Amino acid sequence: MRRGGCTVRETGLDSLIQRLTSAEKRAFPGGVFPVKKSQPRLIEASVYNPVICLILQGSKETTSHRGTVHLAEGDMLVVSHDTPVTARILQVPYLALIMPIDLTRIRSLADSLSELPSPDPAGTGVMRSAVADKALLQTLERLLALEPESADDKVLTPLLLTELHYRLLMSPAGGMLRRLLSPTSQESRIARVASLIRRNYAQPQRLPDLAREAGMGQSAFHQHFKALTGTTPLQFQKDVRLSEALRLLEEGTQSVTQVGFAVGYESPAQFSREFSRRFGRPPQQVLKQPLSAAE
Repeated sequence: MRRGGCTVRETGLDSLIQRLTSAEKRAFPGGVFPVKKSQPRLIEASVYNPVICLILQGSKETTSHRGTVHLAEGDMLVVSHDTPVTARILQVPYLALIMPIDLTRIRSLADSLSELPSPDPAGTGVMRSAVADKALLQTLERLLALEPESADDKVLTPLLLTELHYRLLMSPAGGMLRRLLSPTSQESRIARVASLIRRNYAQPQRLPDLAREAGMGQSAFHQHFKALTGTTPLQFQKDVRLSEALRLLEEGTQSVTQVGFAVGYESPAQFSREFSRRFGRPPQQVLKQPLSAAE
């Protein structure tokens, strides 16, 4: 595969694959962890935290209300806000590396950055894809090479994590993160409310309360939230509820009615209707056959 005049393998992807394959069960510094899949066409619904997802093998597509992002080997997906998504593995073997984005660490770099790249021409959003450059991959490789609990780990992990966040900020996908440098920016305010909705997804949410949390008027809050996430605050909450409902159904320990109540629905009929609309199958069928196992 050729990207930008050089093959993906030339950037150091192979060394990351070898490291993860040979040390699959070990803990990695900085909260980094691998995701490995051997079955294609898996449908998954989840709520992403702010993360980087680096594709090392295979391919996938990830869909939010802002559209679908296709990812192949060497691509990274950068997510700036809590975001409900559905994902499908397209090609196996699939191996990805996930690293949480620390917004506090991002903001700590603000004073050190006198010059920033031009604004992202793609506009606002919560997900961006880009080819992972060689410098970022090399930093990630040095991080994964550290032995957990070693002196090197304790001293170098914070430095390497700061370097990774810096390289993300300066990358083509870093525009979203650069908008989060100020805790009072519109993007930071929406991120705070999105996190609040996610944490309290089963509780009723009122638009005036959410707008107050964001420090905005109701109309402005609704407009900025939708512009950023592609959906309304209440639909966002509904997506979080249904993603959690899917997870509970696939665990198979509760009935459909119990799951509906657990995620905040008062009407089993409404829960079944909205679940079927989102996932294309009624919850009772998912309880019998997990959606992630169905083609």
